[in-house]
Amino acid sequence: MSAEAHSEIRSNALALSLQPINAGASLRDQAYAMLKQAIADADIYQSREPVRLDERVLSEALGVSRTPIREAMTLLEQEGFLRTVPRRGIYIQRKTKREIVEMIQMWGALESMAARLATLHASDQEIAALRHMFDDFRDTTPAEHIQEYSDANIAFHQAIVELSKSQIILETIKNLFVHVRAIRKLTISQSDRASRSIVDHLRIIEALEKRDTELAEKLVRQHSLDLADYVEAHCDFLD
Repeated sequence: MSAEAHSEIRSNALALSLQPINAGASLRDQAYAMLKQAIADADIYQSREPVRLDERVLSEALGVSRTPIREAMTLLEQEGFLRTVPRRGIYIQRKTKREIVEMIQMWGALESMAARLATLHASDQEIAALRHMFDDFRDTTPAEHIQEYSDANIAFHQAIVELSKSQIILETIKNLFVHVRAIRKLTISQSDRASRSIVDHLRIIEALEKRDTELAEKLVRQHSLDLADYVEAHCDFLD
């Protein structure tokens, strides 16, 4: 392998935010959790360049041998986050536009059921906390602080799922989260979507506060379907 190629692999791998893992719990499990989180935090759709993972670089970053790294990457490949290209290596898996649209639609189905359950099981205090996620944007527009709003947007959708108190929904939705989160981050700054999303969020919160089960479910589902429609119409770069 040429020095230039090795340098490219190294820079791609180090683009993931990684820290040495601690001894104690299974090294494989820790490596798996940290790699999965790093992939989730990375903007994997910002560039069309493939991102290859190098075992040696990851081993150095995490401070463990290659064996738990290899085992962790096998699990991540089984879950669809990585892909092996024969004679070339292991790459972060990006989804096609069609796959992303279908994942957002599935997310919408699960999150809307979570909203329905939240009206039945979440406490008043838990629902009220949703409003505070947007306190920083009361006297400004989301577009002025797009990164901060993007983070709040993602946290809001996570919170609704958690308020459902349904472990099955939480477990089912978590593997969709990596890709849906990445697309939300990428599209939130486009076509004034941030301003429109905060209006949607406040309407959802009002429905939850009123314990309006049908309306909360409908609003959350439509919010996701609007994102799916936007991706379908404007995200040709995914293919």
